[in-house]
Amino acid sequence: MNFKPANLFLAFSTVLLGACGSGDSEKSAQLAEPIEVETSEDDVFDMARTEIYTPVRLFTNVSLLSEEDQQMIPLLIKAAEVMDDIFWKESFGGDKDEFLASIADERLRNFAEINYGPWDRLADNKPFIDGVGAKPLGANFYPLDMTKTEFEGWNNDVKKSLYTMVRRDTTTNALKTIYYNKFFSEEVKEAAGYLKQAAAICTNPTLKYYLDLRAEALLNDRYGPSDIAWLGLEDNVIDVIIGPIENYEDHLFGYKAAHEAYILVKDIVWSRRLDRYKALLPRLQQELPCDDKYKQDPIGGNAQLNAYDVIYYAGDCNAGSKTIAVNLPNDESIQQEYGTRRSQLKNAMKAKYDKILVPIADMLIADDQRSHITFDAFFGNTMFHEVAHGLGIKNTIDGAGTVREALKDQGSALEEGKADILGLWMVSKLYEWDEMEKGELMDNYVTFLAGIFRSVRFGASSAHGKANMLRFNYFNEMGAFEKDLASGKYRVNMENMTEAMNGLSALILQIQGDGDYDGLTKLMEEKGKIKEGLASDLQKLNDGGIPVDVVFEQGMSVLGL
Repeated sequence: MNFKPANLFLAFSTVLLGACGSGDSEKSAQLAEPIEVETSEDDVFDMARTEIYTPVRLFTNVSLLSEEDQQMIPLLIKAAEVMDDIFWKESFGGDKDEFLASIADERLRNFAEINYGPWDRLADNKPFIDGVGAKPLGANFYPLDMTKTEFEGWNNDVKKSLYTMVRRDTTTNALKTIYYNKFFSEEVKEAAGYLKQAAAICTNPTLKYYLDLRAEALLNDRYGPSDIAWLGLEDNVIDVIIGPIENYEDHLFGYKAAHEAYILVKDIVWSRRLDRYKALLPRLQQELPCDDKYKQDPIGGNAQLNAYDVIYYAGDCNAGSKTIAVNLPNDESIQQEYGTRRSQLKNAMKAKYDKILVPIADMLIADDQRSHITFDAFFGNTMFHEVAHGLGIKNTIDGAGTVREALKDQGSALEEGKADILGLWMVSKLYEWDEMEKGELMDNYVTFLAGIFRSVRFGASSAHGKANMLRFNYFNEMGAFEKDLASGKYRVNMENMTEAMNGLSALILQIQGDGDYDGLTKLMEEKGKIKEGLASDLQKLNDGGIPVDVVFEQGMSVLGL
């Protein structure tokens, strides 16, 4: 029999393990039963997929850090490891160790660790373990048997909260919510304890304050005060982003945040280089290429731009494709009043540039434009992607609520698409205003095109992958680039690319401002897919052995602590 798992433990205790139930009565009582599904006999997993990630050591020169910072890092890593355990349960559920131990093939077991379960995140969540059905759209955030209609008709004030699990009452079978701090009570107490121990060591007053507040937030699910405190950090070298943050894992509605952690070491020199751009944000907001009503939100000049070496990833950000830049916090009200921080993960970014983007460019970018592929352009495009998240509009113009709520499960992909295209638009404006220190706009255009080929390989299950498919197809139709049939390589048409960039920017900002869910769904159905020509190019990259993404070797031993 083939089972579609409601959660990791039930699925694999039934299919593979034959083990007993969970010892946590509150949680196990709330899990849905697995249901039977059909899978195709021809749907065979290609073991070559296990080689699509190339290893990268996450390292920084810890000898340059203070003794205090070196003492804090082990505690922060322990807290991050707890986030990793929680994400396993959110993504799939149950006992990850029993699941992984049940996989005899080492390559397949490693692949399951990278994917946090038996679904290939860079192949539209296709299952790669025999007997496993499709991944639930709502992961483990909702009961498996819950329908969208049932959820939408349910009268519950916190059902859309970022920080609640949805379960069924064991007596009435009715839906109910359980806050994360209760559902994951043991885990968050442990992680909060590590953060408080780190705070006790810390002598930097703003970092100490943030760590204490973040520990409390894990225990009460009120993250606003610690988000504000994080934005107020001063003179810190060590930083940590931790907790339930992004909603990418919830493909059903996009409501639920998943746990993750980054441990960062600030690059002071690069951060100072970036600081000059933040004052330009209000002017950029006013010059967005769209109707004025879609840029009415005030944008302050209090945004922060910093560069870091990242030394540890855990949870959501470590699953499948790896994040190389972060724009936080996500709370729209905090963004408007206090700003955001755009964190560029420079060492991870450089690894992807060297190991993936450069080989892609060698294979798919026209020889006469190959010199326009530069790390500075890649860094700039990625950085301004994160800055662009702060531009545009956060609440629909009809006053019905936030853009995120209006666009539901489709919202994350469109927001990533907005950030990509507006990031490039920002670069073009900065060149126009003589604000870029070096390079030329064509560097960013050609590197941007190569970046589409890199990111579109993340697949349709990724918000970033969907965004790249939309942009590739839109740009292709607008003639932003052309493919030489003899060489199979692409060349940017600068004039058409500028026109396509402005047109797609305006379209995305309009859909967001209108909260046009139906229009967005139609757009994604038409342009959010990999078509035949692109598919053959992606296969060429696969055949050439170019990795799709990276997997990290990280932790205390790598750092030499």
